[in-house]
Amino acid sequence: MDKAIVLIVDDEWNMRNLIRVYLVNNQFNVLEAKSGIEALEITNKQHVDLIILDIMMPDMDGWEVCRKVRKIGNTPILMLTARTDIKDRVHGLNIGADDYLTKPFAPEELIARAHALLRRMYTSIEEENHSELLVFKDLSIDNKGKQVYVKNQLIEFTPKEYDLLYLLAVNAKRVYSRDMLLSQVWEYDSYRDERTVDTHVKNIREKLRKAGLSFNSIKTVWGVGYKFQFTDDHS
Repeated sequence: MDKAIVLIVDDEWNMRNLIRVYLVNNQFNVLEAKSGIEALEITNKQHVDLIILDIMMPDMDGWEVCRKVRKIGNTPILMLTARTDIKDRVHGLNIGADDYLTKPFAPEELIARAHALLRRMYTSIEEENHSELLVFKDLSIDNKGKQVYVKNQLIEFTPKEYDLLYLLAVNAKRVYSRDMLLSQVWEYDSYRDERTVDTHVKNIREKLRKAGLSFNSIKTVWGVGYKFQFTDDHS
């Protein structure tokens, strides 16, 4: 298997160099950009498997870079920043980031999160046992291509949004707590902010609603968590 290509976007050379060393030592190929503009130039020219993106940069901040990347594709984005305000984290997830890590960080956690975000690119044994195509009324989920369609219209999802929807859909009769979804979709135990799940569910619902889906595919089970449904119950 080829090494994954990770793009580090940070205006501080010391931070880029530190992250590059961690990634190279763990068998990643690394590209670097010292600005948001340079990062977009790189992503427009070549394939990138993962973007590690700082927020506070001159000329174009990480928020804007994230928005622009999301307009053209679903490359996983890990926001890396010294800002610890929960509002910043929620904002990042709302505009399409897949994960959020604050400085200072443990190298092992950065690598674990990178692997978790990239793991969705490879078909696991468990996924091979699942249906490659799920169809519910006007909603179709193509697990082989990691794509979601409403009335044959392709809907753009971030990797984590797709993973969350697919997990619920392929286990349509099961109710998942937020903690269970964090463990199975985000795949590591150190990140336990349940609002991450709520934010992703909100984004999924909104995208499907705007696409014209006639039913609310993710039902809130009050006091428990979420389940997939394909009825016209809008709760």
